[in-house]
Amino acid sequence: MSNTPDDDENTNLFTGQPRKRSSLLSWLRGRFLAGIVVAAPIGITVFLVWKFIEFVDSTVKPLIPDRWNPETYTQFALPGLGLVFAVVGLILIGTIAANLLGKSLLNVGDWLIGRVPFVRSIHMTLKQVISIFTSGQSRSFREVVMVEYPRKNSWAIGFVTSEVKGELAEKTPGMVGVFVPTTPNPTSGFLIYVDRSETKTLNMSVEEGAKLIISAGLVVPEPAEPEMNSDNADDFRSKVSRLLPSFDRKTGSE
Repeated sequence: MSNTPDDDENTNLFTGQPRKRSSLLSWLRGRFLAGIVVAAPIGITVFLVWKFIEFVDSTVKPLIPDRWNPETYTQFALPGLGLVFAVVGLILIGTIAANLLGKSLLNVGDWLIGRVPFVRSIHMTLKQVISIFTSGQSRSFREVVMVEYPRKNSWAIGFVTSEVKGELAEKTPGMVGVFVPTTPNPTSGFLIYVDRSETKTLNMSVEEGAKLIISAGLVVPEPAEPEMNSDNADDFRSKVSRLLPSFDRKTGSE
């Protein structure tokens, strides 16, 4: 059977193997997708940061007196000025609250808010939640676990919130609270209480667990490298000692 002209064009004359068809369109498509992979995270991050700065500026700038506002003298907008004033203001508030007078004022404010129905519940709840996240003594949201949810042999990623306390500890001892976020919005989810022995602790950090949930399982963290214990250290030294003589012989022969 004779080869057609098209077969000759698609066959390498020297090797007789079929030629690899390279298309300019496929090359451009690959480079375009590679550009998206590199530029999309950077662009989205810059966009979110810029929107956050604009939100803070639009909220704080109207509160700045004209004589303290540098834009009054520069005659042009200064992006991030509101964010700077907000940070400085929070530092001043924290400094005042750390003093004896500031603590007294805070106690008076808590007492006044505690007299207002419904508002006191919101205030106290938010105060407790913020205190938990800002204190370094709590282990809340510092441990990533897997739990069988919503049914048996079906595992979900969750974050241990706290050990059971009070009435919960009396009726369900040994249980822990696990927050199971939803995908791709981790701010919503479910709080379930399971036995500590029924959880599987993962070595990943909370940030890595959040990335895994937000990406719907597409971004999986790499396994952590094993720690250098005494056995690993001895094995490493033995390998190095075997390599050094050969390296010395090579360098000596040169």
